[in-house]
Amino acid sequence: MRLHKKYCFPNFFPREGLFLVILFLVVLFLAPSCGKKGPPIPPVKSGNVLAAPVNLVASLEENRLTLTWTHTIDPVTAKLSPEAFEVFMAAKDAAACEGCPFVFKSMGVISLPDMAYHGSLTPGFHYYFRVKAIGKDEMRSGYSKTIYVDFTK
Repeated sequence: MRLHKKYCFPNFFPREGLFLVILFLVVLFLAPSCGKKGPPIPPVKSGNVLAAPVNLVASLEENRLTLTWTHTIDPVTAKLSPEAFEVFMAAKDAAACEGCPFVFKSMGVISLPDMAYHGSLTPGFHYYFRVKAIGKDEMRSGYSKTIYVDFTK
């Protein structure tokens, strides 16, 4: 019995077919690596997080600013206690376009038991403030609600 050349094993994949199989395998292994990359997120046990500060309030006397806030611990969703708070500020020139982006910068870290920040503002700017809790091993909460201070006068 003689095998037809078309069915012999060495010629099972013609050159074009072998090329297509290799190309398919390369695409198959490279395609999942495409996409948006980000830092790895560690697993978190339920409740082992810091709650964001709440009730952020600003008071302005002349150009002296005082920010105050509170922090509560929820034994179910956020049972960790903070060690400090970081205050962030963004300033936008009064002449800047409406809707233009602005960048928050850290104004400092306030250690417990204080929950207040004192600073001075320059007239002619719109100011935005928010606070983040810092816990053990540099664990950080989400941001508080952002508040707006108009000091354009």
